[in-house]
Amino acid sequence: MPKNDHIYNCYAPPPEEFVRGEGVYLYTEGGGKYLDFIAGIAVNGLGHNHPALVGALKEQAGQLWHLSNMFKVKGQVELAQKYCAASFADKVFFTNSGAEAVECALKTARRCQFVEGRPERVEIITCKGAFHGRTFATINAGGNPKYLEGFGPALPGFVNVEFGDMDAIKAAITDKTAAILMEPVQGEGGVRALPVQFLKDVRALCDEHGLLLIYDEVQSGAGRTGKLFAHQWADGDADPDIMAIAKGMGGGFPMGACLATKRAAEGMVVGPHGSTYGGGPLAMSVASAVFDELTDPELMASVNKTANFMTQQFERLKQAHPDVVEDVRGKGLLVGMKLKKKALDVRNLARVHKLLVGNAGDNVLRMAPPLIINEDNVREAVAVLDKVFTQAKDMADFSG
Repeated sequence: MPKNDHIYNCYAPPPEEFVRGEGVYLYTEGGGKYLDFIAGIAVNGLGHNHPALVGALKEQAGQLWHLSNMFKVKGQVELAQKYCAASFADKVFFTNSGAEAVECALKTARRCQFVEGRPERVEIITCKGAFHGRTFATINAGGNPKYLEGFGPALPGFVNVEFGDMDAIKAAITDKTAAILMEPVQGEGGVRALPVQFLKDVRALCDEHGLLLIYDEVQSGAGRTGKLFAHQWADGDADPDIMAIAKGMGGGFPMGACLATKRAAEGMVVGPHGSTYGGGPLAMSVASAVFDELTDPELMASVNKTANFMTQQFERLKQAHPDVVEDVRGKGLLVGMKLKKKALDVRNLARVHKLLVGNAGDNVLRMAPPLIINEDNVREAVAVLDKVFTQAKDMADFSG
């Protein structure tokens, strides 16, 4: 592969170069086989080279690639119907990424308040540790100083409070508040899941104050927690008004969507928002195939069974390596281990042993494997982590 001298220095990829994938494994040109427990950062939910997705893409590629939204895209209509039937939503706006989906969600919330006669309601309450994307609006919504540095003054309109702190949320509400934005399970922020009751309480709080509830389920959606969306564990008592999704919904094909109730989307008419590529025929074809797989009850039953087994095994690793593992956290197949050693170093050591994992904030080793993994795959990963943690005992303790 040519040197990447002409690519922005925004990434620091390891030396491995993967040339193909099959199921839960990735392969290098030299034949190296790696167990993939990060799945393109929770994107390849159905694994690599899934026949239904490959077939859908090939079929569509021979028919129609792009139209723009000047014209009706049949696949959009069909996929929107599927998502609305399976969720709280009445309306869908298709995007190219999770960041764009969050942007659309923010605009939808402010626009709703505007058309309902409350133009002063522009502030969005967000949570510390959140990650909502890399655009100007989404880095300001997340509030992470590391991502804001060097990009000029902070954008107004965002109030950042402690994650999971109901009193802080209540104290932040003013006459200018338009909405509350949160991730039911924070990914980048350290794989932290909000309790179901907390989501219900926030829903009630929004109803009390006339606020819109926005969920960012870019990482926690698409079956990742054992239901199509993480908030659905509340059985309808914590449904949002607006939700951003992406990652796993495309199964590896770049796309996202903003879902909303009819009321929330009322102000999003011709003019205020749009996209050239969003909802293109190729993306719709693949995402429709992904949706059909994700809504198979057998797959979700398998996700929950495997997730329970994986959590049990990780708890045993914690007990076996108390000087390395501090905590096991997450929900479903979005799991993290808070470490006492530097998570980035442990992640790199796991890769040496041909296990691919990620890391996240709060010094967490993050795992978001394909949803199709089985207990044997978990045992393989646990065996590697056991070796890695044994080696990690000699590493310096993490000091923050």
